[in-house]
Order: sequence, then structure tokens, then C-alpha cells
Amino acid sequence: MLQLALNTITAGALARDKKDAIHQVNAALTAAGNVSTEYLDSMLARENQMSTYLGNGVAIPHGTIDARNLVLKTGVQVFHFPKGVDWGESQIVYMVIGIAAKSDEHLLLLRKLTHILSDECLIEKLQIPHTAESLRSIFMNAKFSTGLKFDSSLISTNVNAKNLMTLQALNVGLLQEAGAIDTSFISYIIKNKPLNLGQGIWINDSPNGNLISAIAISRLDSAFSLNGEMVSLLMTISMADDQPLSILDNLSILLVKKKALELWNGDAAQIITILSNKSSCHSDKEQIVVKEFVIRNEHGLHARPGAILVNIIKQFNCEVSVINLDGNGKPANGRSLMKLVALGAKKGHHLRFIAKGSESKQLINTVEAAISSGLGEIPV
Repeated sequence: MLQLALNTITAGALARDKKDAIHQVNAALTAAGNVSTEYLDSMLARENQMSTYLGNGVAIPHGTIDARNLVLKTGVQVFHFPKGVDWGESQIVYMVIGIAAKSDEHLLLLRKLTHILSDECLIEKLQIPHTAESLRSIFMNAKFSTGLKFDSSLISTNVNAKNLMTLQALNVGLLQEAGAIDTSFISYIIKNKPLNLGQGIWINDSPNGNLISAIAISRLDSAFSLNGEMVSLLMTISMADDQPLSILDNLSILLVKKKALELWNGDAAQIITILSNKSSCHSDKEQIVVKEFVIRNEHGLHARPGAILVNIIKQFNCEVSVINLDGNGKPANGRSLMKLVALGAKKGHHLRFIAKGSESKQLINTVEAAISSGLGEIPV
């Protein structure tokens, strides 16, 4: 969890407009010895280039890349505006986080902030008055629900095995490594045969030892028959809450529509996309276009190029998922700047775009051109 000192938090602030809010944040950064006085012009210039509004009532004003010589030491200043600040384009900001970063340190900082502030309930709490102490308490002590652990680290493909026991052992090993289960879960799974759902898909879970919600999947390189029943893939579920139910619902849709065979092919990222996106399970005629691109930006997909990408995506009538194939393999909503920044895409990382809708081909072509041109920056 991000540690915030009380002297970096200003509660109950008031601002006439966005420019006034940025002036206040810059003054605090200057007083804290993070930046020189000229940094204000860079922050305003950055805002004119592209809004630093992240969504959910949060903005992260910071200077341009060429103004890093004005940063004396990396730091943040948090200003809480309970009455809100008009950030333009009908966007109201309640939390302004001013950032000063000497190098790529700000990318890690941004990822920490986006993970913390992506909780809708937290943002609602920030729309009421607080003290600096209560704000820090929200950041440091609030009980965030643990998200469902379902990423590429929990998926094995092309497993060479001829029995279910191997798949069971592999899945519980993955779940144990992720800290999702204890030994009582393992004991139950090993002693009990998985349930055959049909179409080569098997599933198992345990009433005991579920520490956090997580899903592990092992898929064979070649299906085999077990007492006349086809075996291709085993899904093992740790269910500490209701989060896995959405994945199970999508799997049920695939089975009913006789489309579960889609899970027999593709890599881990494709399996996650299929099971995580209900619309892909429901639609038979929806146009889907998938393409991968390499990020060439020197500083990766940070806020500015991310905002350009989001604005492009919003021009098309499509659902767009983006997967960092060099990250955790979990799809992110391409219409959310916060989610894109949280992907942590660095220079050289491969991003897979999955567009669904009537304009998906046009969208992918436009995204390709934008990434090739550097997303507002000079491509390297």
C-alpha cells in the first residue's frame, strides 16, 4: 500500500477552477523541495497538451518530460477538494495528486495510485469532507476487496499428461503458489474426482481452505478419453467470495451454446478473454478483430499516450480489451485510462487489442497507425 505522510495531504481545499488547483499543488511541491519554481509552467503546459483527468474524480497534474531538470526530488502532494473542481468536459475532480518525478519513477507511482483509486466506493468517500488523518487512513487502512486472481500465471497450456491426477496436482500447485489455498484445500482436491461438464471441460473446487478467490486452469496438449469421457481442460476454483461466479456463468453459456471447444485453442490470454467477457459468450455474429502491437514510446504507456489511445478508442462503437502480454495477461477495458495505465506497459512490451463490434476493423487500423506514430510522442 502506498505510504502517504500527513504533510503531503491537504484536506478541505477550495479552488476556483482547474488552473487554481494546479497552482496550489505546485506551490506545495515547491515548498516541499520537490521542484523549482519554474515547474508550474510545465504543469500547465502538460495540462494544455492533454487533460490529466484519470476518471473516478481523480486528476494527476504533472510536468512535461522535457521539464524533468526542474524536478529536484521525486514526490507527491495530495489535495482533497470535497466540493469538486471543474476539470473541463463535464469532469469533476475531488482528488488532485500532483506528481514530480526525476525519471521513470513516476510509472510505478502511477500504477500504485491507479490501483488504489480505481475503487468506485473509495472515490465516493472522497466526495465528503475529511481531515488529513482520515484521508491517510482511507489510503492506508481501508479494506479493499481482494480482486479475483485469474491471470496467465495460473494457466498452463500444452500439458503432456494422460490422467486427471496430474492436472489436479498442477492446478493446486499454482493456487498454492498464488497464496489462494491452504493444505486442507489440497487434501480435498486430491481425494475427490473432478466433475465432467462435457465438451472436454472438467471442474473441481473444495469446501475447505479457500483463502482468496482464484481460478487455475490446466489444458492438455492432446485430449484423451477417460472411461468414455473426453478430457481436455481442468478448471480448479478457490472460492472465498462470489467473484468466480461471473467466470462460471460465462463458462455455462459456452457449454450451453456448444462453444466450449474454443477453450481448447489459443494461449492463456485468449482463455482469460473468452471466460472474462460475457458479451463474447453471448454473441454469435459479433465481429471480433484481434491484433498485437509493440509499444515504442521511450517511457512506455504512461498517462499522456494512454489518454490519446483512450480518446481514439472512444470514437468507435466497439468493446475493446487490452492485454499486456509481457504483464499478467489479464484484459483491461480499453476505454478506461486508469486501467490502461495500470497495465504497466513499458517500451518493448507487446499489447494485444481485442475489438468487438461493427467498427472493430476500423478501430484496430486506427490504433495501429496511432501506435506507429508514437501516440503523440516521437517513436523510438
